Parts: sequence; C-alpha cells; structure tokens
Amino acid sequence: MDSRGHSRSRESAWTMQTPLTSPVPVPVPVLRLPRGPDGLSRGFAPDGRRALLKPEVPETLESSLVHECQESQEQQARANLRERYLRSLLAMVGRQVSFTLHEGVHVTAHFGATDVDVANFYVLQLQTPIGVQAEALLRCSDIIAYTFKL
Repeated sequence: MDSRGHSRSRESAWTMQTPLTSPVPVPVPVLRLPRGPDGLSRGFAPDGRRALLKPEVPETLESSLVHECQESQEQQARANLRERYLRSLLAMVGRQVSFTLHEGVHVTAHFGATDVDVANFYVLQLQTPIGVQAEALLRCSDIIAYTFKL
C-alpha cells in the first residue's frame, strides 16, 4: 500500500525490501514553482495540504507519558515512510513512468522532478490519449497510482 492507501505493483515493491541506508546523501530533484496569487505560497495550493494540529487537552502525568511514547513511535514510522517515498521519487528521475489518473485515464511520461510539497510532478514527453505534451505538471491529487521499471 502507498501513502494514499493504494496497492503498489511488483515493479516498485523493491523499495520495501531495500535497506534505507545510503553512504552518501543524494539530493532529490525539486522543482521551484512560481509564487502563488497570495504572494506567499508556491504552486496551486496556497493553504497547503498539511494536517491541522490537534488542540491541547489536559491529561494526567501517566497518560501524558504514554501519549508521548506513542506519538514518538508514530512520528518515527511516518519519518521512515516519508524517507522511503522520497527515495522512490529519486529512483523515478529520468525513467518512464506510467500514471493512472481519475476516470481510468492512463498516461506515460519521463519523470523529471517534484515541487517542495510533493503536490505536483514535473514530467517530460507526456503521452496522453489525445497526443504528446513536451512538458507538463501533473497534480498528485489527480494521480491514483503510478508504476515504473527499475
């Protein structure tokens, strides 16, 4: 399952079995989008897609410690999943990727980069049912699944 609850194909299943350690940090290509209409944001979502913070509720000391331990474990799990996802994006750079979009539309393209919030994918030679687009931005919210060969 990916971060959105969709099943993955065998082609990208290797990331689940590959160790995440790397001797040299490798930068993930990032596309800087122009400033949004409000002048502060970048790209198409000025309010962002970040989760809202939970309101503080008074707790006892014991329940507070249990809660902090659980939050720490959850945060570590999220960090591991995020790192795997970013490594999969890095593995896609320059490769042909098949995307499944809403309404069952299938397109293929060469992956180029993503924006800072991973809200858009920059692709080259986008092959759509009606033709080829030299360059395009795909909104991640429109993508149901994607696969690529290693």
